Amino acid sequence: MIKYLKDENFDEEIKNGKVLVDFYADWCGPCKALGEVLETLENVSILKINVDEHQDIAMQFGVMSIPTILLFKDGKQLKKNIGFMNKEELETWLKD
Repeated sequence: MIKYLKDENFDEEIKNGKVLVDFYADWCGPCKALGEVLETLENVSILKINVDEHQDIAMQFGVMSIPTILLFKDGKQLKKNIGFMNKEELETWLKD
């Protein structure tokens, strides 16, 4: 399930279970490619955050390059990856 952060509370969105957070921008080519891969994933909640609209959250997590993905479990950050990953790489990254 993919959800786009609008005016919701970020902490509320990541507090339960595993959530993959995708920091992206509409003008970013690799972000679009990663977005297509994310759409093929199953059994993972995905929260997409537009860095142009939510610079404060991007800064909070040290996002300097996009795409950047973070994996949270019950509100705690487990992993961070910068750059594009294909489906196989992403599935492996999610399992580790």
